[in-house]
Amino acid sequence: MKELQIGDKAPFFELLNQDSVKISLSDFLGKKIILYFYPKDNTPGCTTESCEFSQNYENFLEQNAVIIGISPDSVKSHENFIKKYDLKHTLLSDSEKEICKLYGVWGLKKNYGKEYEGLIRSTFVIDENGNITKIYKNVKVKDHATRVLKELC
Repeated sequence: MKELQIGDKAPFFELLNQDSVKISLSDFLGKKIILYFYPKDNTPGCTTESCEFSQNYENFLEQNAVIIGISPDSVKSHENFIKKYDLKHTLLSDSEKEICKLYGVWGLKKNYGKEYEGLIRSTFVIDENGNITKIYKNVKVKDHATRVLKELC
């Protein structure tokens, strides 16, 4: 499968959110989408990234943008994560990793010399027509949401 590029149509998704409601890409046509993929709820980096997106939630709304986080965690895990950190945005459960693979964010990672399969922290900015306008791969979480917002304005 070819790697997604800027200008490509964003791959369709339909997943359950933290409230077990089906959410799909087409629900947001006419809005910009900040779609970020992260490895795991309640881990230091993922918590930092999710909280920063949540802290900037109103600023993203002002730019006609919605924030959606996707990880392989369960719906229940997302529900607890949102409650624990009072997150304002939607989290989707991709427990089968199908959407992660569609977006090319599930693959080989290296850590301390060992290779393993895992989620490569990435963010996609999708325009009002469903086209990818920006791709951030191997994201460093500190100030990432702020940078995305700045580049969106």
